[in-house]
Amino acid sequence: MYTYIYILSLTTFLVKVFIAKFKFELNKEFIVINFTIVNLFKGNVVTNKQFVIKYTYIGKTVSEDNKMYDVLIVGGGPAGMTAGIYAARAGMKVGMIERLAPGGQLINYQALDNYTGFIGDAATLVTLMHKQTLDNGVEILINEVVKIEVDDKEIKHIFTAEGVKYEAKAVILATGNIPKKLNVENEEPFLYRGISWCAICDGPFYKGKRVIVVGGGKSGVEEGHYLTNIAAHVTLIHHSEKLKAEAVSIKLLESAKNVTIMLNSNITKFLDTNGKLSGAVVADVVTGKETIVPTDGVFIYVGMIPVTDMVKHLNVYDERGYLVVNSRMETIVPGLFGAGDVNQKEIRQVATAVGDGSIAAQFAAKYVESFHK
Repeated sequence: MYTYIYILSLTTFLVKVFIAKFKFELNKEFIVINFTIVNLFKGNVVTNKQFVIKYTYIGKTVSEDNKMYDVLIVGGGPAGMTAGIYAARAGMKVGMIERLAPGGQLINYQALDNYTGFIGDAATLVTLMHKQTLDNGVEILINEVVKIEVDDKEIKHIFTAEGVKYEAKAVILATGNIPKKLNVENEEPFLYRGISWCAICDGPFYKGKRVIVVGGGKSGVEEGHYLTNIAAHVTLIHHSEKLKAEAVSIKLLESAKNVTIMLNSNITKFLDTNGKLSGAVVADVVTGKETIVPTDGVFIYVGMIPVTDMVKHLNVYDERGYLVVNSRMETIVPGLFGAGDVNQKEIRQVATAVGDGSIAAQFAAKYVESFHK
């Protein structure tokens, strides 16, 4: 039998997600396979070898069309998994749709030391969260949601890329967001391996080192100032002639003794030395002159892209695409909730995502309990 399976492999620093097509023999503990396996994040292929894998089953794809759930969660990051746990514990029939692997943006980070009660590699936390989600009976659906519609009876119809449709009384969107990249030479190899979008998460790894911050808006200026207290030197690069943050934030940044601000400048290329990020080529947008700026790490703040295309016709998000919710995580559509980084908010951390997920699930359960009473 040929099929596809998602395998979650825990290493010291990284959760790797693979997709494989194979012919296999399966028992309760081992899979014996001859197959081609592709790393979805790196794109590299391991081909035509036999492997004996001791495994732990991490979920299932439910392909029954029009299957009805009390609560269906879109997104399998910390917000989504927490929502699943709370909704299931409230007695709901719960499904969670995830496009790739559980963990959301968390799977891209090496370590986590700012989540209360946990210090260690992010992969471990993802694995623990996912196990708890499964232990509470949440069904894991591997698919990509492309559209959500609501009928006149408030039933939500969830359409997927593979053509499978699900139905639910309540939906919690925990789809997160995608950081914008610079799309320059040598950027891809260093994503999350020297290039980050979270100074709070990764800043401590650059204590006493050189870093570059890209972006002169609120996030870039504030996070740049934050990094001046950690890094030996911070170079902030901004494409226009002046910074666009609040005056008080700019003043704080400029008052730091270990910061260089390069205006009218763009990064055109990242430099690689023995497989490590070692610098960036910075071009003056007025003169075209290029300068090499040595660095150990780069933090990019040129914007995020919330994943809300599937509800664009429901008018539930702001001008930037983030869901607008109230304190109960409710959108203006009855039974449609938001949780985590996809919501309109100031702080986006694992801790805030988990809080959103728990709130959304509890009020989703109350909505389901009163459904058409």
